[in-house]
Amino acid sequence: MALIAPRVTAGLPADDALNLARSLQDSNDITVFVDGTVHRLTPQARDAVVDLLARLGRGEAVTVSSVEEMLTTSQAAELAGISHTYLRNMTDRGEIPVEYRGTHRRIRLAAIMAWLDRQKKPEQPEQA
Repeated sequence: MALIAPRVTAGLPADDALNLARSLQDSNDITVFVDGTVHRLTPQARDAVVDLLARLGRGEAVTVSSVEEMLTTSQAAELAGISHTYLRNMTDRGEIPVEYRGTHRRIRLAAIMAWLDRQKKPEQPEQA
């Protein structure tokens, strides 16, 4: 997959953002029309579109860019919002799987996304 330059979109005006936020509230049925043709999105694409629209609906500026499947440690750390050193230490401990290309570490995008998902879930209290 080739990288494409990011596209930045400013947040919507307050009235438009409020109307969009109301439209998305509790909505599971979103139909996409491109040049008059209806497109059914995969669940992942639907989630991405809903997330994008929700962010715009909150008045946030949004950046959309592509990401390679295999990331350098710097790219993975930036995506995860952590330091490069912290990420390397996690790969050393085996918390995030790593592959080597020569002496260079590469991390799968899916591994970083899985780690981020685990960070979002609250820890379950231990049962006595």
